[in-house]
Amino acid sequence: MANGSSGFVFGLTTAALVTVGVLGYQASATVPANLGKAHASASPAAAVKAPRDKRNPTALPGNSGTGERVVYSLDDDRVWLVDARNKVTRTFEVTPGSVDPLPGTYPVTSRSNTITGTDGTPIEHVVRFANVDGVAVGFSAAVKEPKSAPDPGVRTGGVRESRADGDAMWEFATIGANVVVIR
Repeated sequence: MANGSSGFVFGLTTAALVTVGVLGYQASATVPANLGKAHASASPAAAVKAPRDKRNPTALPGNSGTGERVVYSLDDDRVWLVDARNKVTRTFEVTPGSVDPLPGTYPVTSRSNTITGTDGTPIEHVVRFANVDGVAVGFSAAVKEPKSAPDPGVRTGGVRESRADGDAMWEFATIGANVVVIR
């Protein structure tokens, strides 16, 4: 009887392995190319490109969450500060670094009043919300214009804003505030 049982177990094990292999292959076909870039609680609404108002390009994109939050569009290089009633209190353009987080919702994890950025530029009002392969990603304002263009070989996560916009971000995005990253 032992030989009959082991053949049955072998057959079940083989069938299970084939099933897992097929499911794994199917799942790998749907994984985004940039999957490991960041860890986020990506919501389905944030992963799709949010609809834009073609008549008013500064209007808050649809599918960008609800409640008080910072909305950051990777495709538009724009930020919206949104109050608890879903009203935009400020919107402005930003200049991203060379490292982007995945679309999703991130909490503000740390802040620094003044530091030197990874590109060597003195910056202020740093609001960090993500980490991508060891590179901190956050909003900041350069204290003065850099003397040279950034080195394209340096991985930077600084999303630069004007000093006035940096002041507004500093007041708005305290520890734990949500940053919703969209395409």
